[in-house]
Amino acid sequence: MLINPDKAQDVWKDAGEHVQFTVLKLNRDNQEAAQEAIQVFADRSQAIIRSLRIRDAHLTAASGLKVAFGFSNRAWDYLFPNQPKPIELETYETLSGPKYSMPATDGDLFFHIRASNEAVVYETQTQFMRFLNAFTTVVDETKGFRYFEGRAIIGFIDGTEAPGVEDSAAYALIGDEDQQFINGSYAFAQKWQHHMDFWNHLKTEAQEKAVGREKFTDIELEDEDKYSNAHNVTSKFEKDGEEQKIIRMNVPFSQPAAGQTGTYFIGYARHWSITKGMLQNMLDQSDFLLTFSEILSGQLFFIPSRETLSQIADGRFNQ
Repeated sequence: MLINPDKAQDVWKDAGEHVQFTVLKLNRDNQEAAQEAIQVFADRSQAIIRSLRIRDAHLTAASGLKVAFGFSNRAWDYLFPNQPKPIELETYETLSGPKYSMPATDGDLFFHIRASNEAVVYETQTQFMRFLNAFTTVVDETKGFRYFEGRAIIGFIDGTEAPGVEDSAAYALIGDEDQQFINGSYAFAQKWQHHMDFWNHLKTEAQEKAVGREKFTDIELEDEDKYSNAHNVTSKFEKDGEEQKIIRMNVPFSQPAAGQTGTYFIGYARHWSITKGMLQNMLDQSDFLLTFSEILSGQLFFIPSRETLSQIADGRFNQ
């Protein structure tokens, strides 16, 4: 069985103009009712997406709606206790280095919704919640946006080294190493808050050394011109001498009047172990970005293929 992007959810590098990340927690007061409700949602959510893509196409030249929905390890155990689980799905535990840590936080259900029209994002999440409100509680709801030229909020082009859409499938989607869950993906979601005054008071040259690239042109600096803990140094992960890649996006969010600005990081990967290795490298080498940032959340989710969602909708995962 081959990887087929047409059977996957939207786990590609496409941040969208308007973005919403939502994390929900299962109330766990009636397991059977929650199982039945998620079965209904697995079916109705796909119809909602199809409908809104049609509606959006009447407003814009082409629908920009993309959605990824997934489950944490604990949610999988609660909702599908008699079913096998994806090989690398685990409960994310706090990672630590010599100076910093990346905390683990609560979360059972995860949504990444993006579109060129904010109304479509709003309507998608609103309709989803009609089927989820009764058995979940909101843990976090973050609205993101596309910054100038697709840059991260710190002013640098985002994800230059991430695979392009045409090459994404092999890095984002589970293959025949886990036949039952082929075309699924492991999503790691992490919310960072930045001390922007600190960052903005650095001279451009210092910022470039911290990131490892020129700010305007996006050209990578020579190794000797970077800080030893530059972001594009510490986030590099190699296996058997070969650099590994994932599909990653850094989405800005902000309440500017309140002085709260940050980055919502989402990484989709065929192998969670690769994402985890990147995170640990950043901690072990004290990535410069950690010096002016506070990490607010972190959790691992499995994003099922659309075929697996159909199996859930048909009740096969409740047996």
